[in-house]
Amino acid sequence: MYLITAYFDEETNRIIRRHIERIAACSGNDFMTRNNVPPHLTISAVEARDINELVPSVRGLGGEFLSGEINIVSVGTLLPYVMYITPVMNDYLRTLSQRVYDALPLSDEIKVNRFYVPGNWLPHVTLGKTLDKDQMREAFFYLQDNFSPFRARVTSIGLSRVNPYEEFL
Repeated sequence: MYLITAYFDEETNRIIRRHIERIAACSGNDFMTRNNVPPHLTISAVEARDINELVPSVRGLGGEFLSGEINIVSVGTLLPYVMYITPVMNDYLRTLSQRVYDALPLSDEIKVNRFYVPGNWLPHVTLGKTLDKDQMREAFFYLQDNFSPFRARVTSIGLSRVNPYEEFL
């Protein structure tokens, strides 16, 4: 699986990294820090046999990509293992999702995960992954005391692979 992701400016990265590091410390789960997963917002998850089929499309997006601002306002979970923060869905995110989807060379060989198609996408920034129940509880307690809404700036778009995490663009 390949991910098309939005990356943030340095101030946003600093805020998100602080939460990731503190969740790792309080929960004892260092998946995000150990695997050097950068702060990011996944726009699309794509199944493809060959990454070279995706690279030109994602590179093309870079030419038309416009940075934008989002308001990250809430904490959530993807049960049973993921803790995240989420932005308000705004016109910028809707447009970004649609542009990415439209740019992909969809075929029998290239398919977008059904949870990442425009109109059926929950934008989120993962702070903790592979958390067990106790770790989820600790992460939530930390965020309950330390999270407050903030404005974030998306500055670039990239292409990566999961398991193991590897950036291509």
